[in-house]
Amino acid sequence: MRIRYSKDSIKFLEKQPKKSVQRIRDAIAKLTFNPPQGDTAIMQGYTDDRMRLRVGSWRIIYKYEIDRQVEILFIIDIGNRGDIYK
Repeated sequence: MRIRYSKDSIKFLEKQPKKSVQRIRDAIAKLTFNPPQGDTAIMQGYTDDRMRLRVGSWRIIYKYEIDRQVEILFIIDIGNRGDIYK
């Protein structure tokens, strides 16, 4: 499984300390397991099957895609819990 990041999620990671980035990337890597590991939930009000992963006070919005028979974990956005849902 491949992992792709949106421009917004890359910008967020570039602003964070290295220790925080490593914690977030470790949590994202666990989403590639079968079954995915972590505090995940399906997001209400969206029709594209996006989900959220909770890592401390951060939220990672993601969804799974298939491109030419390759499964892709697409990270849509990463942010603080108060700001990410706006």
